[in-house]
Amino acid sequence: MVCVAVLAAASAFGVLQRRRSGRVRVRGRDDGKRLGAAELGESLGERATLVQFSSAFCAPCRATRRVLGEVAGLVPGVTHVEIDAEKHLGLVRRLGILKTPTVLVLDAEGRIVRRATGQPRRADVIAALGKAV
Repeated sequence: MVCVAVLAAASAFGVLQRRRSGRVRVRGRDDGKRLGAAELGESLGERATLVQFSSAFCAPCRATRRVLGEVAGLVPGVTHVEIDAEKHLGLVRRLGILKTPTVLVLDAEGRIVRRATGQPRRADVIAALGKAV
């Protein structure tokens, strides 16, 4: 009987994770946090910046790179910056990045306005940019 309860709990957790993965949302703890060119290693976009935290052997990171690159190419003034999470552990800890890929949407001043964990859909990224520009 205990085994069935454990399986049910694990199943519920898996469903919740799949539903939340890739969703772009506002996180209260990001209020007021800013990133600049010094932390990113590149300059901010004129209108917005898509910051992707990735790791070397992450398959969803490659797909996310493609989606963010397409969106940055479609929307004028938007830049895509990819950061290797393993090489920037201090920044990862400061921002509370728990898994890759994680995408932060920054406005023109570098304020974090949206966050997505997991592979986001193109439409969700475009909608999140609407809040940043």
